[in-house]
Amino acid sequence: MSPAAKLRALLQSDEFLRMPCCFDGMSAKLVERAGYPLTFMSGFSVSAARGGMPDTGLLSYGEMVDQGRSICQATNLPVIGDGDTGYGNALNVKRTVQGYAQAGFAGIMIEDQISPKRCGHTKGKSTVEFDEACMRIQAAVDARKEGADILIMARTDAREARGMDEALKRMRAFEEIGADILFLEAPQSREEMQLFCDEIRGPKMANLVEQGKTPVLPPEELQAMGFKIAAYPLTLMLSAMKAMEQALEDLKSNRHPENLASFEHLQDVIGFPDYYAAEEKYKVS
Repeated sequence: MSPAAKLRALLQSDEFLRMPCCFDGMSAKLVERAGYPLTFMSGFSVSAARGGMPDTGLLSYGEMVDQGRSICQATNLPVIGDGDTGYGNALNVKRTVQGYAQAGFAGIMIEDQISPKRCGHTKGKSTVEFDEACMRIQAAVDARKEGADILIMARTDAREARGMDEALKRMRAFEEIGADILFLEAPQSREEMQLFCDEIRGPKMANLVEQGKTPVLPPEELQAMGFKIAAYPLTLMLSAMKAMEQALEDLKSNRHPENLASFEHLQDVIGFPDYYAAEEKYKVS
């Protein structure tokens, strides 16, 4: 099965999908080894890990698709990629969707923020007008129809910028255009999350940012509301950051860090055993 076919099968299953988000090949491998069915390349985390920069549209299409190619090659899981605003007009959106499909992504998220965009849980967001937002999703869907083997996740940030009614209007339009997954960013209460699920058909994703604007609800409550996917975009990044800062403080205090993963485990995760086996197979006597 292609990555897109794997993702379609997951969406059609009865399973509620918990989706920790990755930012590089190793984090994607860890998600797979932990038994999750899919992952998402978090734009916030990639911007932080690759450039040490805020998620404010500073990384280019080329940098994002390059990072995504490495992630997709590192895991057998279907990976959804953050495609931001599509990096330009309708033709740019189509090229972005095609490029993400060629890189190995199972899905791509396209959003309706004004470029340069920013993290949906930070201040200063604004969105394009309704017609332009629909144009972006139409271009993405057209790229899929024209041969890009990839699913389209349509996101709106209109809840904060223009209100809940406008956000729901955009979600309905994106679903009618043909988006495969619907994502209303940053609803601010249980009631708004439930309203989204009640009003919008099709598979829906909840984006759960620790200390963000949306309540971080347990999976069983999200499933009962009508969500299909729970994304955890920063959980791995925040965990890694805290562990690295603690290790640095320990070293600075002349203490060797404790509770580290073993060197053997690290070698196993990144594939040394398979490498050694292949090396032995092709050894020249």
